[in-house]
Amino acid sequence: MAQDMSPELAEVPQHIGIIMDGNGRWARERGLPRLEGHRAGTENIRRVLEACSQYGIQIVTLYAFSTENWGRPNQEVQGLLSILEQVIDREAANFHQRGVQLRHIGRLEGVSESLKNKVRRALELTKDNQRMILNVAFNYGGRAEILEAVRRILEEGVPPHQLSEEVFESYLYTAGLPDPDLIIRTGGEMRLSNFLVWQAAYAEYYAVNTCWPDFDEQELYRALLAYSQRERRFGKLRAQPVPR
Repeated sequence: MAQDMSPELAEVPQHIGIIMDGNGRWARERGLPRLEGHRAGTENIRRVLEACSQYGIQIVTLYAFSTENWGRPNQEVQGLLSILEQVIDREAANFHQRGVQLRHIGRLEGVSESLKNKVRRALELTKDNQRMILNVAFNYGGRAEILEAVRRILEEGVPPHQLSEEVFESYLYTAGLPDPDLIIRTGGEMRLSNFLVWQAAYAEYYAVNTCWPDFDEQELYRALLAYSQRERRFGKLRAQPVPR
């Protein structure tokens, strides 16, 4: 159960992104195979999403599998894909019952037809839900997303003088959604890792040493509290008091 709202959390983000890092370290610290850490990480998703919903967060984007992750050992990659299939089988109906709309950002090239079909069925099942939007960044990379947007713009012959930030954003995977307000990274690292490179230009960042499987409601509250105490200026100066 999420901690009760307090005045300090008056500024709750509308959209948060989470880089779910530290699964391997979590497993290593317990003498377990890396895949057990990834499995434990998937078990944590429902708990964190429910807490996000209680705080009124409308959109959550989870970094599940990057385009660079294909470079990991084949056994781990195949294990991750198998875990993803299991998660879809287990959770799609639960998300639907809770009013969560699932969206995929990234590409489905390189995965089995079975996994592709399961992803598509889950998206179709939940497409009309309104309680929360859950973007799953799978086979996703921020640079690849930008390049794909540029290719589509060129293919469609958009005149240079008509190209604006708004037009460009309409070609991204997140078209129609607000940019993330807060990016949370678990696992102790302090890098972006090619996640929402365009969209997170003015997001607030929050990094924590806690590994993703142990990131619970209290950890989420601390991240939201830190966010609520920051002043977002979007490149502008701090507002100055009007002289009397």
